[in-house]
Amino acid sequence: MSKQLLILLYGGRSAEREVSVLSAESVISAINYDNYLVKTFFITQTGDFVQTQTFDQTPDSATKLMTNETVNLADKVSPASIYEKDAVVFPVLHGPMGEDGSIQGFLEILKLAYVGPSIISASVTMDKIMAKHVFESVDVPQVPYVALTDITEIEITAKIAEVTEKLTYPVFVKPANMGSSVGISKVDRQEDLRAAIDEALKFDSRILIEQGVDAREIEVAVLGNEQVTTTWPGEVVKDVAFYDYQSKYIDNQITMAIPANIPEAVMVDMRQQAEKAYRAVAGTGLSRCDFFMTADGQIYLNEINAIPGFTQFSMYPLLWENMGLSYADLIDRLVALAIEAFETRESKLQN
Repeated sequence: MSKQLLILLYGGRSAEREVSVLSAESVISAINYDNYLVKTFFITQTGDFVQTQTFDQTPDSATKLMTNETVNLADKVSPASIYEKDAVVFPVLHGPMGEDGSIQGFLEILKLAYVGPSIISASVTMDKIMAKHVFESVDVPQVPYVALTDITEIEITAKIAEVTEKLTYPVFVKPANMGSSVGISKVDRQEDLRAAIDEALKFDSRILIEQGVDAREIEVAVLGNEQVTTTWPGEVVKDVAFYDYQSKYIDNQITMAIPANIPEAVMVDMRQQAEKAYRAVAGTGLSRCDFFMTADGQIYLNEINAIPGFTQFSMYPLLWENMGLSYADLIDRLVALAIEAFETRESKLQN
């Protein structure tokens, strides 16, 4: 029986490209090579596609994928040249140009099956402000927020006043279209709000300002297309005041409790809210739903991450491991879902 060709796209143009490399290296180490042939393509910071290694067996532990520091532009290829008949693409790409619908649209034009969110679910979940509106429409609980979408001095001044009127400090200032805590600031007083907005504006022109809450961070993994399954929640246990990019990926100042030590009724509620939110954004493939839980048991959906971190030590695969689904089997399931979604899309176009 011939092997399934899996095309791994990693790197990318966003500030989250380093996370992508770590995730991709975990994938190539975990795949069952009895079933797959893997071809890897690195997308550089400037957007070039570079053909890198091909794997037909598990690489040794010292194997590293190409990065912007080691890139060989002599191997640059046309983006469309990634196409091969019956291949499945695994876009291990985070942030803008990776999980915002851009790469998904490109792959659909090429008529390729791909792992993860569709164009619509990627674009909606990537933009935190748009996602807020969708979650409101289905009554998924969220913390209060103010959206800044018109970047003029008059509007920024007005929104700072609105934050002071509607929210209480601390607040969190976030670029609407970034993940992995990139560009996010915690603000404890009004005097520091403008500087935090300026920091977020380095990454996006749409800014979300959210009410800070004294809460635990609880996460639920979601898997599926029409048939959706969820995991028992897991908890991020922080050794720092604010769980930012540095503490997540550089200093490793976090541990995880899986399953989370919370009441079973709250766990059940989170799983139900996660599925509701996933269906509301037309989720496909996978997502991680991130919740806040306050001391009195109130839960709020923070965000949906449609292409969550995928290293062997990331929350998403660890949540499924707790449910009895190994990392390698999870990859198998995601590939099967990608083929299923592709066949569904193609069948609709043929009508």
